[in-house]
Amino acid sequence: MAAPRPDAAAAEVAATAAAAPDWAALAEVARSCVACPELAATRQHVVVGDVPVTGRPRLVVVGEAPGATEDETGRPFVGRSGALLDQLLGEAGLARAEVAVLNIVKCRPPGNRTPKAPEVARCSGWLRRQLDLLGADVVVALGLSSAKWFLGPRTVLGQVRGRAHDVDGRAVWVTYHPSAAIRFGPNGAPRAALAADLQAVAASL
Repeated sequence: MAAPRPDAAAAEVAATAAAAPDWAALAEVARSCVACPELAATRQHVVVGDVPVTGRPRLVVVGEAPGATEDETGRPFVGRSGALLDQLLGEAGLARAEVAVLNIVKCRPPGNRTPKAPEVARCSGWLRRQLDLLGADVVVALGLSSAKWFLGPRTVLGQVRGRAHDVDGRAVWVTYHPSAAIRFGPNGAPRAALAADLQAVAASL
């Protein structure tokens, strides 16, 4: 995985995350993370992620960062993007309840800006440990920030979507973020691509 070069804070997060023996322990320590001072000062919640209550997920969905609704509630993908994601997962025959839903960065960037490279690097330890704890074989990366985390900084989303990529023994599928699908409208290319990609992922399971 081509994450940005780590600094001392990133190394500390990675060590803390790696030491967490299970999901509950990881969530508890992640909620008090202050590795990114700007994000820690402006957030309401650390959005650790949603996992199925029944244990191992059928697949893991990884977005970019929490938005305003997610920051308020402490849960990922619960705003308009989340509603569309749930709808398209359902149309592909996948229930949200059997999917783990995570983000690259666990705190909302001010004004919903794109996460900065150091923020992504510092948060990477949490995500790596989450993927390990979940035993994730299939991952769907939503949007360019997530795609770059898995496939490298030169990733062009339109060139890599529509097929699985082997990353550390996992099948990683890259597709558009639901927010892009909303931005371009119900008849836009991103929504059609996102729906098609989720159908392909479901068929591969």
